[in-house]
Amino acid sequence: MGLKQNLHNLKEKYKGKKIAPLFNGFHTFLYLPNETTHGGTHIKAADDLKRTMNTVIMALVPCLLFGMFNAGYQHHLATGEVERITGFFSGNFWNLSNLWIGAIKVLPLVIVSYVVGLAIEFVFCIIKGHEIEEGYLVTGMLVPLIVPVDLPLWMLAVAVAFGVVIGKEVFGGTGMNILNPALTIRAFLFFAYPTWMSGDKVWVHDAVNRAGTADAISGETILGSYAQNQEVAYTMFEKFFGFIPGSVGETSAFLILLGAAFLIFTKIGSWRIIVSTFFGAAVMGLIFNAVASNGIITDTSKFYGLMSAPWYDHLIIGGLAFGAVYMATDPVTASQTNKGKIIYGFLIGFISIMIRVFNPAYPEGVFLAILLMNVFAPTIDHYVVQGNVKKRLKRLQAKTA
Repeated sequence: MGLKQNLHNLKEKYKGKKIAPLFNGFHTFLYLPNETTHGGTHIKAADDLKRTMNTVIMALVPCLLFGMFNAGYQHHLATGEVERITGFFSGNFWNLSNLWIGAIKVLPLVIVSYVVGLAIEFVFCIIKGHEIEEGYLVTGMLVPLIVPVDLPLWMLAVAVAFGVVIGKEVFGGTGMNILNPALTIRAFLFFAYPTWMSGDKVWVHDAVNRAGTADAISGETILGSYAQNQEVAYTMFEKFFGFIPGSVGETSAFLILLGAAFLIFTKIGSWRIIVSTFFGAAVMGLIFNAVASNGIITDTSKFYGLMSAPWYDHLIIGGLAFGAVYMATDPVTASQTNKGKIIYGFLIGFISIMIRVFNPAYPEGVFLAILLMNVFAPTIDHYVVQGNVKKRLKRLQAKTA
């Protein structure tokens, strides 16, 4: 009670001053605001922007915890300190040292993401004189989950600063951006520091220097192996539950699907976008499978490996599932109409697999596909609305004829 009163006193003391948004932000984060709307008709509901953001964060926490565990497991597996996990009751699964190693590497990524991003948000709020917006609460959690475990912290800080300023604040802040801020950050990292975002050494902690040689540990992702026409030795259990190399939080399709169910149940995420994204990816995967099986593309082609990969593999490996559930459903940058959401999601899935196959140097295309469709989302909604207007005009003309 004392803390609440102290914050309230500070809020009143600095009311009307430049620094007021800072105290208001802490006050409303810890306690329910006592302001109410006045005039007009308003929808009465318990949810607000903070609750919405916190719901998404709750859906991301299992991916974060598993990402820590898998980072440690991949490191120990590559160094030969543990054997491959064959089931939930195998000894390696309950090895807490995996979680410890992962936590040491992943938690600093989370801290840097939030400290840098929120600091910039506070500065812009004070400069502009408006209240602190909660949009970065989710972005700050997403960013550490879509990068390699050994990404240098200073690179992450630079990318976060770029993404928040250029990807959001220049457009007016939360709710005004046309591109997903987390994906803007990842795109910056990929094009600015490509050697830290791709290849077979970045996905496993301490892959370069563990044994004193650059080739000591190789942690190629499944997509990378397919792109090089190499045999994939991982079982369906490992691929679906996430015991594979990859970005921190996007390896476990199982936990991502649980998060999707939670977001759909709470009506935060759009099931139309999620389902249509998976459907679009499956369609493109089936098309490529048909092309590869008919001999149109031979096994000597650089496209053959990813074309011949089973279509269902495309759905559970790489970042497709994570992108479909947590990125494509961003309510600010996604389509708003129901039909538009279906078109928007289908094209994301369809284009994602196309980029994977036709660009073997960058076999993960979901993030580029989402950024592309972020740009076209308003256009999709425009034509959907115009189509509905034309249908209604035709019905009206038919009735008056």
